[in-house]
Amino acid sequence: MNNRVVHFEIPCDQPEKTVEFFKSVFGWTFQQFGSHPYWLAVTGDEKSPGINGGIMKKKDPNQPIVNSISVTDIDESIRKIEHSGGKVVVPKMPVPGVGWSAYFKDPDGNIHGVYQHDPKAQ
Repeated sequence: MNNRVVHFEIPCDQPEKTVEFFKSVFGWTFQQFGSHPYWLAVTGDEKSPGINGGIMKKKDPNQPIVNSISVTDIDESIRKIEHSGGKVVVPKMPVPGVGWSAYFKDPDGNIHGVYQHDPKAQ
């Protein structure tokens, strides 16, 4: 069972400014994802503990920082989330060429993501 936190997202009003901040302070590197207002972040040496993530334009003023959990079957994970008292707040959606993603609230109201790798996702 994998089910590890594999990605974080930092939503912000001025993503380009935030990218520059994390470059300057921590030496992270970034690559924009296509033409989307989303920058993939590499936070360090892949051989060291830690995860990479992304910086994105906020979609909502109250959008929190989110950690995403890798799952082997996103549909089954969504069923388990709902059965166990969680609530899906952003339904399953494709990340073209990468995989599938959804966002949910745990019983305490914290938002998390689930992610299934699938390069065929469209």
